[in-house]
Amino acid sequence: MITTSKKIYLTVTAHPDDEALGFGASSFVLSQKGHKIFNCILSGKVDARRHRPDEDKLKEHTENAQKFMGAEPVILGEFPNIKFNTVPHLDLVQYIEDVIDRVQPDVIITHHPYDLNNDHYHTSKACQAAARLFQRKPCKPLTGLYFMEIPSSTDWAFPVDGQNFTPDTFIEVGEIGVEQKLKALYAYEGVMRPYPHPRSDEAIKALATLRGSQVGRHYCEAFQTAMNIIEP
Repeated sequence: MITTSKKIYLTVTAHPDDEALGFGASSFVLSQKGHKIFNCILSGKVDARRHRPDEDKLKEHTENAQKFMGAEPVILGEFPNIKFNTVPHLDLVQYIEDVIDRVQPDVIITHHPYDLNNDHYHTSKACQAAARLFQRKPCKPLTGLYFMEIPSSTDWAFPVDGQNFTPDTFIEVGEIGVEQKLKALYAYEGVMRPYPHPRSDEAIKALATLRGSQVGRHYCEAFQTAMNIIEP
């Protein structure tokens, strides 16, 4: 996923905090190496979220989180929270295509299609369709499409047909990357929970430790490849 040439990374996620949970540490590390990170959040207002701050505060929290991750100004959609199943698939696809057209990413990272959260599922399916935009109109072709893991959603998915998250790509993020990820998550009001919840300090650090140990590193974030172009 990481190359010596500077790339543009785009995450497409359902809700504020998803981008930090799945890509927060990687975002910071990549940005420090000169890559650009854009985060597109389809349900920017998350109206159905319990204990959500008012709209202005939530936007402020979202913008602050981007700064901790080294990301560019956030792209916020207005799709209805926990109701993506009521949105025509084409509407989601065309919105993401418009973002792709504006950002011109090299790499896209989105939800795993078998996350427990239904909004994540529809985001992933729409993003996979939108990722083929370069086949339909002149724009930069992608070099990679990856699925991220979201603690308390990806890990809670039931193994009904063997299609659960299977990581095969790892980004070494180091202790500083994990620290910046936690700062981004704490920028959001009410996202983090006490241990042993998956969105606790201990669990976030433990997951980074586990993923790192799988590839002989100290701390990593993990991803599953949907498409990857090897550039000689």
